[in-house]
Amino acid sequence: MGSGIILIWAGALLILCGVLYGVAQVLWKGRLSDPKRAGTVRTAASLEPQQDMRPFSLKDHWPAFGLIAAGALLILIVSLRSG
Repeated sequence: MGSGIILIWAGALLILCGVLYGVAQVLWKGRLSDPKRAGTVRTAASLEPQQDMRPFSLKDHWPAFGLIAAGALLILIVSLRSG
């Protein structure tokens, strides 16, 4: 039973690493709002980015989704094996 608990913790760690990696990728893309520039007229002050962002695209974030899927699969396999 001890190895099952270790595998569940490993799966949880994989899920956590996947989530943190995905968050880090979004945050490293740059600032979410631009400071007001001289000569630029903006209609509304907003934290929304000017460009079209795809925060959950599989193409850009496949390592994060892979880690999350691997962790979930590991937890599922261990729970089905012991249950």
